[in-house]
Amino acid sequence: MLSLSLKMTGRDWRAGQLRFLLVALIVAVAALSAVGFFVDRLRAGLNRDAHQLLGADLVVNADNPIPPAWRAEAARRGLAMAHTVVFPSMAQAGEGEQSQSQLASIKAVSAGYPLRGKVKITTSPERAGEADGSATQAIPAPGTVWVDAAILTGLKAAVGDTIRLGERRFTIAQLIASEPDRGAAFLNFAPRVMLPLSELDATGLVQTGSRVTYRLLLAAPAQGGEGAVAAYRRWLEAHIKSAAVKGVRIDSLESGRPEMQSTLERADRFLSLVGLLSAMLAAVAVAMAARRFMLRHVDACAMLRCLGLTQNQVTALYLIEFLLVGLAGSALGVAVGFGGHLVLLELLGKLVQSDLPPVSALPAVQGVATGMLLLIGFALPPILQLRNVPHNRVIRREQDAPQPLALLSYGLGLCSFVVLLLWQAGDVQLALLTALGFLGGFALFALSGWLGLKSLKTLRGALRHQSWRFAVTSLQRRPGASIVQIVALALGLMALLLLTVVRGDLMGAWRSATPADAPNRFIINIQPEQKDDIARRLAGAGVANAPLYPMIRGRLVAVNGAAITPDTYAEERARNLAEREFNLSTMAQMQEQNRIVAGKWFADQAGAPAEASVEEGIAKTLKLKLGDRLRFDIAGTPVEAAVTSLRKLEWGSMKVNFFVIINPAAMADTPQSWITAFHLPARQAALGNALTRDYPNLTVIDVGGVLRQVQAVLEQVVTAVEFLFSFTLAAGVLVLYAALMGSQDERSREAGLLRALGATRRQLAQAQLIEFALVGALAGLLAAAGASAMGWALATYQFKFDWSGGAGVWLAGLLAGAACAIAGGWLGLRNVLRQPPLQTLREA
Repeated sequence: MLSLSLKMTGRDWRAGQLRFLLVALIVAVAALSAVGFFVDRLRAGLNRDAHQLLGADLVVNADNPIPPAWRAEAARRGLAMAHTVVFPSMAQAGEGEQSQSQLASIKAVSAGYPLRGKVKITTSPERAGEADGSATQAIPAPGTVWVDAAILTGLKAAVGDTIRLGERRFTIAQLIASEPDRGAAFLNFAPRVMLPLSELDATGLVQTGSRVTYRLLLAAPAQGGEGAVAAYRRWLEAHIKSAAVKGVRIDSLESGRPEMQSTLERADRFLSLVGLLSAMLAAVAVAMAARRFMLRHVDACAMLRCLGLTQNQVTALYLIEFLLVGLAGSALGVAVGFGGHLVLLELLGKLVQSDLPPVSALPAVQGVATGMLLLIGFALPPILQLRNVPHNRVIRREQDAPQPLALLSYGLGLCSFVVLLLWQAGDVQLALLTALGFLGGFALFALSGWLGLKSLKTLRGALRHQSWRFAVTSLQRRPGASIVQIVALALGLMALLLLTVVRGDLMGAWRSATPADAPNRFIINIQPEQKDDIARRLAGAGVANAPLYPMIRGRLVAVNGAAITPDTYAEERARNLAEREFNLSTMAQMQEQNRIVAGKWFADQAGAPAEASVEEGIAKTLKLKLGDRLRFDIAGTPVEAAVTSLRKLEWGSMKVNFFVIINPAAMADTPQSWITAFHLPARQAALGNALTRDYPNLTVIDVGGVLRQVQAVLEQVVTAVEFLFSFTLAAGVLVLYAALMGSQDERSREAGLLRALGATRRQLAQAQLIEFALVGALAGLLAAAGASAMGWALATYQFKFDWSGGAGVWLAGLLAGAACAIAGGWLGLRNVLRQPPLQTLREA
């Protein structure tokens, strides 16, 4: 039986019966394998470097300095300790008018840092860019700093030059090639400047209102270490809980970097679902190709039955054949997926490490399993119907081919679909929502396609062109196949349009939502004694509309007397907001870009109670309403205020905004720093450098540069996702091709009959061209409609700005749809008109 099956497989391959099925499997498996290899290597890198991502066995992160009692307890237990302090600030190089400023991530480190892993340093910018340096466990010497190579460009400096941090000058001694606890594999927001912790106070950079993260790094002693670390963690967690300490997070080797693990899991799910869309479209092509294979083998199967093969032997024959095709297609798909993940790594550039671990076998096994699951769910049901071919089919050719058990076939395919979703999503709710989204989108596009075909029927007689009438009649004769072609191509095109044309419209709307004179500079950490001088400097430089606002750091500790705990909010964003310190403010008059949507602004009269105005978005997230009493901890002093108004903010204005504003009378004795935002023309860019030179504690943030940096990162990510969506478009074209191939025999008979009745080959070729153009144009319009709807939803509900999609998406959809359909139609039916009509009618 195996030998016979191998011979039949070779014959079917030479006849071209299995090639399309193989290609469909390759596309499906490649899309998922590319994601699988990519995420697997990132996760392996995280696991490999788990201890280096921490730089210790246990890390305590706090918003305030580490209490001496915590350090004393760690010392009593014999744990090794190191300290780091991290915050954003300005680094400056050069003198006078030639000075340059750069926003940097300042990191002050104590002796012994890092406790696990090593810092790699070099003096070569090229080696630093490739993460190639000499490992050391030392820290910068007094009076020196180590910096990222990226900061040299911004400061126009080199190794050996002097830079200024606050009130202190340092010499650039080394470049940082690799930093153990930098944080996973992703590019940091600002380049690093590392200095000795003993020099931090001399800089004067840490002031009231500075956003600083204090870290205590702990490592186990050589003997009995793990137990000591675990015991200390239990003691610390109990102490934090009993004292209700806020703003503290504990990271361990077991948890790794929780924020990076969470980000990786989200990326894994999203990319897997993108790949799954390709796989599901390819599965439709697999099912259609298998159905055509079954119809073409009915006569051969009847002959085999007449030669003595039993139903079970026929079943085994074709099962072996499809098993071989499935294994070959899955293996080739895994190979293509491996190449695809290398493309993803290249497209993402420096966003990921270049020294990731080698690939494991798991994604390859998953890819093969995916291919076999698709084959079982979508290809075997029609193939198994060949066992039901009767013997007398040999002499009674007019007998219909065996019909598949519709319920069983569709049920098996649906089950396979759900299993794949559960596997790739890893979450039942997400899988079900995705399944409903897929099926809902398919149904909506199918309904639209059906209505489009119905509307074409009314136009059939409007044109006298014979080819036009042939094309419309052909579409009407096979409505099911036509709808499948339209829907598959529309889904593939919609995915690409959303990330190409619509993305450009979103970016354009984002830019237009921000006025041309919107603030492009923010100054933070302005101390009270500096406020008037800086206001005069800005006014003297011709900077208009640069109001200064007080900024107060406070933590929400209770609502209506109920203490905020980690269990208060189930939603992750709400928990993060409740755990972090708020930037509060106080002012008598509401900012002009704010608007009251509920309640009224406070009257701040002498002796008036504390009142708070809350931004409506954060009020919704934290489930706050008018009348609620909020208690904040501000530098150890409790301040309780009632919510008397809710405000709507114009975030796109780029002006200074605050989540919570409390009346001045209640905040008079709180520690404050000041913040301002203003528009600085390019010709006055030196003003920022002059301010940081004269007031070293200031942090001047160039928002335009930040937005450009964020946009560059987004461009890389979107390009990578576009690459994945190219698999989706390929799968859509495959379905179009499969639908055309499924009707090839019928089309050949029709063409032969029409040519016998007088139709010319040119007329029929024109009819095919018109038919494909109509299918593609309708698919393109549906894709444009879907992409525009999603773009509007993203703009309205996610980015919060007005959406005005251009005509580009419709034109691109129309042209791309027609081009893909014509190309697919030509590939599928290029041989239909080449066969002489007499031969066609004889074979019918």
